Amino acid sequence: MNTRYGINWDKAKALYHTECTDFTSRMPRSRELSSRAAGHLLFGVPLHWMNDWSTPFSLYVAAAQGARFKDVDGHDYVDFCLGDTGAMFGHSPKPVAEAIARQAQCGYTAMLPNEDGVWVAQELTRRFGLPYWQFALSASDANRFAIRWARAITDRSKVLIFNGCYHGTVDDVFVDLVDGKPQTRDSLLGQVYDITQHTRSVEFNDLAALEAALQDGEVACLLAEPAMTNIGMVLPQPGFWQAAQALCKRYGTLLLIDETHTISSGPGGYTRAHGLEPDLFVVGKPVAGGVPCAVYGFSAETACRAEDAKRKAPPGHSGIGTTLTANLLAMAAMRANLAEVMTDSAYQYMFGLAEKLATGLRRVIEQQQLPWCVTQIGARTEFQFTPTPPQNGSEAGKILDSELEHFMHLFLLNRGLLITPFHNMILVCPDTTAADVDRLVMAFADFVAAVK
Repeated sequence: MNTRYGINWDKAKALYHTECTDFTSRMPRSRELSSRAAGHLLFGVPLHWMNDWSTPFSLYVAAAQGARFKDVDGHDYVDFCLGDTGAMFGHSPKPVAEAIARQAQCGYTAMLPNEDGVWVAQELTRRFGLPYWQFALSASDANRFAIRWARAITDRSKVLIFNGCYHGTVDDVFVDLVDGKPQTRDSLLGQVYDITQHTRSVEFNDLAALEAALQDGEVACLLAEPAMTNIGMVLPQPGFWQAAQALCKRYGTLLLIDETHTISSGPGGYTRAHGLEPDLFVVGKPVAGGVPCAVYGFSAETACRAEDAKRKAPPGHSGIGTTLTANLLAMAAMRANLAEVMTDSAYQYMFGLAEKLATGLRRVIEQQQLPWCVTQIGARTEFQFTPTPPQNGSEAGKILDSELEHFMHLFLLNRGLLITPFHNMILVCPDTTAADVDRLVMAFADFVAAVK
């Protein structure tokens, strides 16, 4: 019998063929729109990675609200992807939608500050602990800008990342360890210089390798998620971050924490929940309720050094920031989201649902005797095709199986349940219900039973 990860592969492929046929027969409008788009959009989609979904052609959304959306063919779905964290607090939260509508009558962008920006900066300080803030349109931009500041502050050129990391479209991070040696990622299109000259990569949870990379004093910053999330979840081992922070301080390297996904850990992110003390801090995607926006913060010492570096630089464009950065619409959305949506009570509710989901998935895995595990960080849950959670990016990468993921994701989608297309990440939001979670666990069990 042809088996993989405890699955009968012949059964799985046959089931996927059936699910593709079912999807195609029920989606005439999405199919027609996909056909029209093929003549005008590169790869037939607004962004090429939209082809990474498991569907035979694109599924077109008609409307989204809370934890649900409807497609153009009239089918309803419970959304456990939530824009891969962009809509982590639900689609179109009412306070954010109302704030956007009000601000739309008063200007979108002006290249000038308003009161909302002051309120937001004070609230970010209260939540995350860093006293100074700047804004961007995406976490990719925020990470890019923070790296620039780190290099300017330290007068060092090198950046250190963890193997298998993801920090958006920042070129500096596309370095993988191949047989233990750093290599520019083969999939990085259009790159014309050797990134490994300025970026170092080590395995997550490996303190010895981390110290070896830092000890020559050439690394400006360590850019890291506190828990890896985009190659499948990899959690830090006990004591790892306390030791890693100490190493950064010892060798004069700034710690840049990217919480764009791990903001699922709580109102102050993983940083506040676990006592981290970064020099620079980034969060994007959900911070403005889904409106394009990101923030990056500075510790008091780092802010002082940043201002000093800027004052000493020649006059002119710094290369940091864009015309629409900190626009009035984003500020209004962020203020409403932070004040009324991204609340302590919302997190507590989401934590309870995520725990219920993780427990249900583990029960099915145990009953079916699958060599899989479930990893959870706050409102974020993931099942992984390994009996024990991976400890670093290399381990996590080896267990990824996009084919099996596609089989399962389409099965769930055809039953009105959407999870993230990249690996098996599942999010709950304040509008998700216990019945929604039960429904997902039941469909997960049905898939496993069909292909075991």
